[in-house]
Amino acid sequence: MTIAISSIQGPAIFLAQFMGEFPAKPQDHELSRLTRMVQWAASLGYRGVQMPTNDASLFDLEQAAHNEAYVAQVLAICSKAGVRITELSTHLQGQLVAAHPAYDELFDNFAPEALRGKPLARTEWAVAQLKLAAKASQNLGLTAHATFSGALLWHLVYPWPQRPAGLVEQGFAELAKRWLPILDAFDEAGVDVCYEIHPGEDLHDGATFERFLQAVNQHPRANILFDPSHFVLQQLDYLAFIDLYHPRIKMFHVKDAEFNPNGRAGVYGGYQDWQDRPGRFRSLGDGQVDFKAIFSKFTQYGFSGWAVLEWECCLKDSAQGAAEGAPFISAHLINKAARAFDDFAGAATDAARNRRILGLE
Repeated sequence: MTIAISSIQGPAIFLAQFMGEFPAKPQDHELSRLTRMVQWAASLGYRGVQMPTNDASLFDLEQAAHNEAYVAQVLAICSKAGVRITELSTHLQGQLVAAHPAYDELFDNFAPEALRGKPLARTEWAVAQLKLAAKASQNLGLTAHATFSGALLWHLVYPWPQRPAGLVEQGFAELAKRWLPILDAFDEAGVDVCYEIHPGEDLHDGATFERFLQAVNQHPRANILFDPSHFVLQQLDYLAFIDLYHPRIKMFHVKDAEFNPNGRAGVYGGYQDWQDRPGRFRSLGDGQVDFKAIFSKFTQYGFSGWAVLEWECCLKDSAQGAAEGAPFISAHLINKAARAFDDFAGAATDAARNRRILGLE
């Protein structure tokens, strides 16, 4: 008997939100922090880890791009713990590829201290970081990469005051100009760039992704990181999104959310703290996302990437969220049917028999 297995890989966990619980220690040798984190992830039942690249004390992006011995050490540490690196992440660096001056001071925290207050140099650094990530991903044997697009237009997301004609098109043309050399570098490395479709980015829904795709000439490496929580907060149909864009969805963040509008606030949130906003991120199973339907859609379309927990909850402790995440994802993995359920009732056939059934003979 043939036993089918899930085409979706998992469970995996994005390490970014847990780095504060595993701080670098004075006595650490190189890769000690990484060792602690992957051992912890494996102890919770995760088979993969998505790796942030903004802190060299956890993972040194430049060494991973240029140093074969370092790459071998990283892979050996992960293998010994029983996990794989699923993808690298440059969310913070990707944000800096395109940042409107209104956000300069806020986004300066994403860059090295020496570049703060120097937006042009900061952007050059961010582009270089993405190109290092392409090479590092290739060296690690990865096929997809997680990032943000950055934003030149986000302050114009609501059409008041009226936007001048051509402004949006010009903004996307500039965004494409900045990303095309990066996409080409990833193409040379054989790695897909997966933009997390996320409020605060110029790529925040299907319409904006389509604009970008057109501006980069349908570049084959311009793809999507699907995270349904951001669609719940926007009130966008995340299941229909999969139907529309599944050929470009190459990564999956398993993150829950809820949207409970009231008489005081709705989608925009009223500048309130996360606990008080109508739209809130929640730990897996505590929100409104229909994960059974999502995993079914992905199984239907043959998605073969990793199901990666991203924990962001305004109520539940991170340790509890991480512990609950691996069994939650595992329970949603679907072993795709190897045969049709009604095969037992079938009968041998041929063209002549089919003609008789159709009443043609």
